[in-house]
Amino acid sequence: MTYFEGFVTPVPTANKDAYLAHAREAYDLIREFGVTRMVETWGDDIPEGKHTDFRRAVEAKDGESVLFSWFEYPDKAARDAVNARMMEDPRMEQMSKSMPFDGKRMVYGGFASILDEGEGGGGTYTDGFVLAVPDAKKDEYRALAEKMAKVFREQGALRVVEAASDDVKHGKQTDYYRAVKAEDGEHIVFSFIEWPDKTTRDAAWKTNMESDSAPDEPMPFDGKRMFWGGFEPVFDSKEDKA
Repeated sequence: MTYFEGFVTPVPTANKDAYLAHAREAYDLIREFGVTRMVETWGDDIPEGKHTDFRRAVEAKDGESVLFSWFEYPDKAARDAVNARMMEDPRMEQMSKSMPFDGKRMVYGGFASILDEGEGGGGTYTDGFVLAVPDAKKDEYRALAEKMAKVFREQGALRVVEAASDDVKHGKQTDYYRAVKAEDGEHIVFSFIEWPDKTTRDAAWKTNMESDSAPDEPMPFDGKRMFWGGFEPVFDSKEDKA
């Protein structure tokens, strides 16, 4: 089952070109190690939340943009093997010294797929989500995710992914747990929807917001601590073969 490493990164907007060059250089190495897909998406529609949001997650400063990114692997064993090679390769250490962003504020972790519907790639817009789900409600959450994935696919989504935290560590400055104010007995979900374009995405969300078919039962997570946003893909190894 597909395994993901998910990242949220603050990048000085002025460093966009430098970041993209860095991402392409990084991919040249990690595909050699075994990463099957790498996607970088640049923040476009990032709402400010009352409790949490993407910018707070990485302590973004004025003049910085937020990126939502992920690596894909066939399974966790493949991911662990890639990470081991990264740690041993001196080229990765050298590259880390010239990162065009503050790595101390980047949040990242490993996530195991619990739902993966559709075929990714080829789209020009992505919705990203991060939330905390009580361990006791993981089955309820998955049932809801399956229901919503069907709706999004019918509305034109290319792919819907839900992945649960498997190797997500606590950081010194930022991390996923702080970002969603996770409580004891909760795990993190890293989720995204790939859309063909922003127009299709906006139309789908408009329909969903106006729909009166919302479930009567309580949501199996605290929506006030979930954060989400719209992102424009700026690098997708599936499409960029350079």
